Amino acid sequence: MEELAKKAGIPVRTVRFYRERGLISPPRREGRIAWYDDHHLARLRTITGLLERGHTLTGIADLARTFESGRDVAEVLGLGEPSEETPVRLTPEQLADYFEGESTPENLALAMELGYLGTDGAEIVHISRRLLDVSAELVREGVPLSAVLSTGRQVRRHAEALADLFVSVLQEHGAETDPEPPQLRPLARAVVDAELSMALDRRLRRKPEPEEE
Repeated sequence: MEELAKKAGIPVRTVRFYRERGLISPPRREGRIAWYDDHHLARLRTITGLLERGHTLTGIADLARTFESGRDVAEVLGLGEPSEETPVRLTPEQLADYFEGESTPENLALAMELGYLGTDGAEIVHISRRLLDVSAELVREGVPLSAVLSTGRQVRRHAEALADLFVSVLQEHGAETDPEPPQLRPLARAVVDAELSMALDRRLRRKPEPEEE
């Protein structure tokens, strides 16, 4: 424990306190010797980093339980990594920096449920750099992360329906032998982008409903 505390740069009594609170796992024991490893050191550094970012010990304990109960990255990615998206590896401190004040256990649990986040040892993996950056930008603009994630759930339902539509159309008209016709993605993106742009035009130009007196 003394060696662990020295490497982590904190007092032994603090390590003992974290151990008693269940913030770090028990050491491996051989007789009277307790062995701590790099996992314990990484957890201590994470605790220190999150404390510096304003998290409480109770909040950190809740976050740790959320991470430990989450799906690992292999389960999140399923059959393979996204063909066009770039996964991002993050420490808990880096994730907290992306969503300052919004990295709550509830939000993280929802992100894991949606499959945006997975765990890989002490690291967190977000499945899409683009989604991570857009989500962080929305939060910086004042949109609560819970609302971003709830909207993401709704967008996914529509995206799944659109994917089914485009695949069905191309397979129905001569692409049965190709599991993914080369024109599928660029054509689908172009149509959706144009239609969404025009829909935004219509929505933003719509006159507000008159208020009832």
